[in-house]
Amino acid sequence: MKKQQLLRVHHSILCHLAVLFVLVSGCANEDNDDVANGVTNSTDMTDDGTAADSIDTVDGTDATELTVDCSAAVPAALRECVTARSLVTAQCYTDSNAACANDNASMADVMNTLEKSVRDVCKDDDYPNRTVDALAARVAQSCISESDSLAWRAFGGPQGAAWAIADDEAKACLAATHNAGTELLGQQLDAIIACATDLQCDPSTVSDARETQESDATTAILAACPALGNLIAVSPEVYAQRVAHQADCIAAAGLADTSNVSLRCGPSYAQFEVKRGEWVQVVVDGVEFGTQCGDGTDYAFWVNFAPEGEPLDRVLVGLQGGGVCIFEDDCLGKPDGLFNALDDLPFSAGILSDDSDTSGYANWTRVYLPYCTQDVFAGGGTVEDLGSISVPRFGSVNLRAAVRMVRDVLWKAIDAEPGPGFRPDNLVAMLGGWSAGGYGTIYNYHWMLDDLQWPRTIAFPDAGLALDNGELLGVAGLGLVKIPAWGTRPHLPPYCFQGECAVGPILYNAISPRLKQVPEQQMMILTNPLDDVQMNDAYFNNNRPFWINTMRKAYCETRELPGINYYFTSISDESVHVISLRDDLWLESVDGETMKDWLWGAYTSPDTVVSRVEEADFVTAIPGVNPYPCDVAP
Repeated sequence: MKKQQLLRVHHSILCHLAVLFVLVSGCANEDNDDVANGVTNSTDMTDDGTAADSIDTVDGTDATELTVDCSAAVPAALRECVTARSLVTAQCYTDSNAACANDNASMADVMNTLEKSVRDVCKDDDYPNRTVDALAARVAQSCISESDSLAWRAFGGPQGAAWAIADDEAKACLAATHNAGTELLGQQLDAIIACATDLQCDPSTVSDARETQESDATTAILAACPALGNLIAVSPEVYAQRVAHQADCIAAAGLADTSNVSLRCGPSYAQFEVKRGEWVQVVVDGVEFGTQCGDGTDYAFWVNFAPEGEPLDRVLVGLQGGGVCIFEDDCLGKPDGLFNALDDLPFSAGILSDDSDTSGYANWTRVYLPYCTQDVFAGGGTVEDLGSISVPRFGSVNLRAAVRMVRDVLWKAIDAEPGPGFRPDNLVAMLGGWSAGGYGTIYNYHWMLDDLQWPRTIAFPDAGLALDNGELLGVAGLGLVKIPAWGTRPHLPPYCFQGECAVGPILYNAISPRLKQVPEQQMMILTNPLDDVQMNDAYFNNNRPFWINTMRKAYCETRELPGINYYFTSISDESVHVISLRDDLWLESVDGETMKDWLWGAYTSPDTVVSRVEEADFVTAIPGVNPYPCDVAP
């Protein structure tokens, strides 16, 4: 970034502070000639007579420093950082079809400006329990992750997949969308910060103003890009909604005191209390979070926070299985209990064992998400009319609400202790599920990385390969129908949301280019090849050789994709559905490594993980099964 641009950022921060405190005037025009030439229009006395201190600007010239405290400087500086970094990021996508390189000089200038703004006015404990070092690192992380998320949503992931294939008209549309999102984010933060620092502020007035800003941004995006949903899955309205939510999370990270504002993210929005070392059921407020089960009852989940003495920010999220109903007869034939979450209980076996000798995750924070919508955790919040039965499809909505609730409670608990505070980039998570929950894992993994911004999340789908049989009645064909019918599209990645993206290997190919930004980002795919339940749920109609041969081909075609790894047990004499919840298989070796050690290695040494797959005796045990078309262990 050029020196003149850097000065504008410094000046913009001062201007925002001036507006907040009604200290000075004349800051509206940031592009005046004096500022562009590195000279600020400063005086020795503010409008209300408050003295100001003279300091040097970054180029050594004399300027005026407003006397402001840390709690005012930090959120203003964070707001400017997110805006400036978003503009630089947009330029990188324009120039290279991808996110900025790690050594991008303009990006470094933006981050240096943020750090200087914090360190110039803050000291240890200005923010409760935070040193200046911890505070500076925390707001830097927020700036980076939130501006990245904003860009990834518009351009199709960090790999810029949507941007790379767009024609000129589509690129103009995506650029306008990102620009409107950047502007909306700044407006939302301005409103929040102004109210947070004004004890006379009426939060309802701010809420109304923010709704108007969001509506105006939606209108602007719709005018510039009416076909946005066809490019990146989300409508202008959903895009604006997600930007507004980001503003809440940024404000929660940057403000020292949020008591005077209503945020739907962060410690002040925590919905329940931490109870360490014990499973606790949480019933979700459906009105507040938009959640619902298939029988219309409230969604509920279980959480067991790490015991005292263990870090809270090691999190295992498990998605319950329970099949899927597609058609009227399917859904009518399902037991009522499969449409209700209130009576479900967490397992204690295999990876979910409460015994730390059996599972290394026993002392992690564990979250168990019941399954009550028969939509493989993909439903986006619609009610599907199947004739004599209507089924609410809220699976993805329920999952994301529960995880956000856990995030806010963790945030509150971690912030209450001295140290770095809640830092999503320090948190390590395992997101996995069994059967239908395995499908749900692959359909929601991108959200954990791109929107929730937990970059060190590992996925472990178990018995949810989502293989396609090549027929109309198959995973791909059903994806064409059910993705729109279930409102799933805006919940899929912006780089893979058409019907074919319901197919596991297709989704692996789409998500692989955005994985491994950090070592933990990878899918650890689990199954036993002989699995009649999984086979028939994918409409392979009891054709075991066809199922296993399709699986073997898919493995060979995807095994070398970055971030995609497999662990197949080798039981050929009986059908086995779900393997990571069975103690015997959890502790049994495949190709010389137990499943327990293999998954743990994804956390402790993620760059050394290799697939564990054996030929075994399937060819002779099941006539019609062909050898793997690639090299595997014997």
